[in-house]
Amino acid sequence: MTASVSDPVVRKFVAAVNAGDKDAFFADVLTEDATMSDDGSERDLAAWTEKEIFSPQANGRMEVVEASDDGRSLVVDYTNDTWGTMRTRWIFTVAGDRVSRFETGQAPS
Repeated sequence: MTASVSDPVVRKFVAAVNAGDKDAFFADVLTEDATMSDDGSERDLAAWTEKEIFSPQANGRMEVVEASDDGRSLVVDYTNDTWGTMRTRWIFTVAGDRVSRFETGQAPS
């Protein structure tokens, strides 16, 4: 799954999500001032990731379907216990060895 992601920073992002490792996600994957958007709307990163990825009710997981842009753009079958599985796109901005921004949303059919 993550083997198809060539960018090591994005690979760490996917691994932390799939492991449910919120501590590593915030301490080792994201910059301190990281930002994000969902379907084009800016979101509070901590609140969004708690609700959509890390809470026991969410249990988010990413199965990478396609990677492009040197591994910084992904199409993912994203699954959580709230919404089920949906095809999503993820675009990452990397600063050094961390993600400084990600944008996610529904992938085109």
